[in-house]
Amino acid sequence: MKEFIIKQHRPRVEELLAQYRIVIGDDFEGYRNHVYRTVTYAMNFLDNDPSYEQLVETAFVYHDIGLWTDHKLAYLEPSEAVALADNKKHGWGLEESALVGAIHWHHKIFSYRGEHERLINACRKADWIDASMGTIRKGVSRGNIKKVEATFANCGFHKTLMRLAKDYGGSTLVGGILVTKGIVKL
Repeated sequence: MKEFIIKQHRPRVEELLAQYRIVIGDDFEGYRNHVYRTVTYAMNFLDNDPSYEQLVETAFVYHDIGLWTDHKLAYLEPSEAVALADNKKHGWGLEESALVGAIHWHHKIFSYRGEHERLINACRKADWIDASMGTIRKGVSRGNIKKVEATFANCGFHKTLMRLAKDYGGSTLVGGILVTKGIVKL
């Protein structure tokens, strides 16, 4: 059985998130820890291959950012646009189709097939684990999920999502429907 690795500090994540600290505001710690949890799961699905690390970290920093930058429940495209703009502005040289794919398909219910399949499915499975608070495990043991959650506390992240659904949708129910229609892919 391979070792499940949890990196407690990721300089790239810290650097990229820092530029959005004010925009994210009081939700920052919850979102930061969500990013760390999802990056941890995705990197373990990718056997902690360092060739994926920069892209996975970047994709997860930006995957939900449109909630705060654009104040929209259909936040995939706004998140993709911010990621692509920063990729160009900062000259990171990340492959655009991989970056957009990891963001665009991270709520896909069924396996993704196509270009960057391994990367996109790792990110997709990672987000489902965290979005479900470990109810959906995608092959990760309960013990490893508990370790990840203990390392990176929730800090109200899932409550934040419910609050934003209500704030942007007018009610939690309407917001939940709008979110589902806007971001969940089959």
